[in-house]
Amino acid sequence: MKKTASLFLTALGAAAALMVAGTVFAQAQTNIENLKQMKVSGVDPSMPPVPQGGANAAALRENLKRIKLPPGFKIDLYAVVPDARHMAVAPSTNMLFVGTRKNTVWAVTNRNSGDVATEVKPFAPSAKFHVPNGVCWTKDGFLIVVEHNRVLNFPAAEFFYEGGDVAVIETVPQGKLIPPEEESYNHHARTCRIGPDGMLYITLGQPFNVPPREKLALFNKVGIGGIVRMNAFDGSKREVYATGIRNSVGLEFNPKDSTLWFTDNQTDGMGDLIPEGEINRATKAGQFFGYPWRQGHTRITEFGYDKDPLPANITDPQVYMDAHAADLGLAFYTGKAFPAKYQGGLFSAQHGSWNRTTPIGARIMFTSLKADGTADKTEVFADGWLDAGTGLYRGRPVDVAMMKDGSMLISDDFAGALYRVTYSAP
Repeated sequence: MKKTASLFLTALGAAAALMVAGTVFAQAQTNIENLKQMKVSGVDPSMPPVPQGGANAAALRENLKRIKLPPGFKIDLYAVVPDARHMAVAPSTNMLFVGTRKNTVWAVTNRNSGDVATEVKPFAPSAKFHVPNGVCWTKDGFLIVVEHNRVLNFPAAEFFYEGGDVAVIETVPQGKLIPPEEESYNHHARTCRIGPDGMLYITLGQPFNVPPREKLALFNKVGIGGIVRMNAFDGSKREVYATGIRNSVGLEFNPKDSTLWFTDNQTDGMGDLIPEGEINRATKAGQFFGYPWRQGHTRITEFGYDKDPLPANITDPQVYMDAHAADLGLAFYTGKAFPAKYQGGLFSAQHGSWNRTTPIGARIMFTSLKADGTADKTEVFADGWLDAGTGLYRGRPVDVAMMKDGSMLISDDFAGALYRVTYSAP
């Protein structure tokens, strides 16, 4: 009798949870419909800002004293931003938007044009975001937010972000970016960029450590484990741009030659030293980057992929990174404030390993380019968030972004912060 009652209560609880989830989703969709029609959603417009001072900010600044940089470079706390992930620097004002793997997009504003942000508050809370990791700008100032399974487009977001309600275009409705049955909490953080062609490019990570063979046809068709592109305003003209990728969480176009560079995260459970991490370069649509048959220099053994003949059309990585350092966001240095060595080169963030016996990563890397636009040398640029003495993380860099004054921002979702790197000749 007790067992029957327990099962009944469990089932009742599950049904209640589903009802709550359904109600939340319905309310979120109602809010989106209201925003699309310039109607009020009823959300609280107060949006209290995140405190920027106090003990937490002081501790973050103290941690930054451990960071090692090349001579002449300096790193400081720019803003306290909880769960800070990928960044989109505004085109016309002194602010930026920051995505998270939770339910908030942050508007980070520097109202006095000083060395630190003056305000951090939620952006468009009535949109009810779900894993809004990917943020990027169209050429004419529309903010794209790519969630787990939805894409939203906010006109002139940098000018109309003060209230809880903002105008929105539903580029890809909920459940239409990937098939809902393929949704997973694993590898669900998207990233995005607008290409030179004006199209929206989105990374779609594989939900598996290694995808089963029976999933490959579907994944290749919809772009899971690859990069898709589409119209940034209505989602039309969608196509799969690149395949053979495990889980890219960072992409960027080189402004000099319009090639698309992206990171790829490694297969877990194969050992500390394999497979290597990758930074890849796509020069045209339709290129295949080897996964799941190969990653780095390593053949993938699960599901017998290593027994197959190696596909002949693999595009090799530009850079082989340390295994399990978790290479994420990247950006080309487009400013003039850093020395000539860094101008036109590629900065990238390593989040740090979680499944390695000796941790590695939690640093910023720099890759110089050859005259033909391919990768030359890669070196550590900023290091010290991983405490060598204890093996503990004091921060985990996620993304890098260039400011108009030539400084560089680094996001850190573990410490919940943005850092600013500047240069002054020693």
